[in-house]
Amino acid sequence: DYPDDSPEKMQEIAAAHHYPFPYLFDETQEVAKAYKATCTPDFFVFDNALQLVYRGQLDDSRPGNTLPSDGHCIRNALESLLNNQPVSDIQKPSVGCNIKWKKD
Repeated sequence: DYPDDSPEKMQEIAAAHHYPFPYLFDETQEVAKAYKATCTPDFFVFDNALQLVYRGQLDDSRPGNTLPSDGHCIRNALESLLNNQPVSDIQKPSVGCNIKWKKD
């Protein structure tokens, strides 16, 4: 198990960083399966009609490269959405650890 990924630890992190959004603990993994999430992190952005407009990576940073983790990919999608502009169709898939699926 991963104690740093526990719901309690995530609540601490959310409070410490003043996240202005809810944090979902998907204990049954139903939400991850419904959205066909494949790895962590996997980012999904929806418009006000609840249509998926972005699914992809946070940015181009990776362990071992020198690129800063600046969130530019998801930021660009959010800025487009907030400015009533179309979100680019160029979306790079998330890269991360595979989701460890629970046995049914």
